[in-house]
Amino acid sequence: MHQDTDKLLEALEYQFNSADLLTSALTHRSYLSIRSTQNAGSQSRPIENFPTANNERLEFLGDAALGYLVAEMLYEEYPNASEHKLTLMRANLVRGTSLSGLAQDLGLGDYLFLGQGERSSGGASRASILANALEAVFGAILLDGGIDALRIVVIRLFRNRSKRLMDIPIQDFKSRLQELLQARGLSLPSYSIVETSGQPHAQVFTLSCRVEELGVSAQAQAASRKSAEKLAAEKVFNMLSSPEPK
Repeated sequence: MHQDTDKLLEALEYQFNSADLLTSALTHRSYLSIRSTQNAGSQSRPIENFPTANNERLEFLGDAALGYLVAEMLYEEYPNASEHKLTLMRANLVRGTSLSGLAQDLGLGDYLFLGQGERSSGGASRASILANALEAVFGAILLDGGIDALRIVVIRLFRNRSKRLMDIPIQDFKSRLQELLQARGLSLPSYSIVETSGQPHAQVFTLSCRVEELGVSAQAQAASRKSAEKLAAEKVFNMLSSPEPK
């Protein structure tokens, strides 16, 4: 891993007040299995600034913050877009493949702390690790500079990507899930209403998508049944098409 993160910070256009937060965001859990000393000939020396925490908690925080800020950005940028269109755009922008592509553009893999086995097996370019690390970096920026600082970073990184989505059809995850199951010779998923809440003019639908043969299911909420079905289908699709562990 490059110890000098200047290029990464330049790409993010953000300077951390706490270097430890950035270090934690870049630390995969496999790295913490390494002893905090390493052999140097016949002697041992401490590893300077050895991370003490992996990036999973920051990933959790960054994931939540990113979802909100992307939704806010889309709401303000596209006042005439329907709730359904905004929902699909957000889903496409924050899904794992999109985040891993952005992480690759930032060169994030070069800066990750990975265990030797994880690195030798290609962990620095693995989509799931890159996506999770990018969310962790967003979580670190949130803690370091606050929501306004993260908002600036997110808008700069995602605005142009959202504009491209307005000009092309966004594939329906219900269709994608159907194609995936058919390719595996499985039956189509079933959708059912779990709960309907809210006032009649502002209802919220909770829908379940289930693939009975695999025993896999997921729930999602939205302001319309159709949107909730698509979001639940996306969750199941990601579960079935992304077998890599975190």
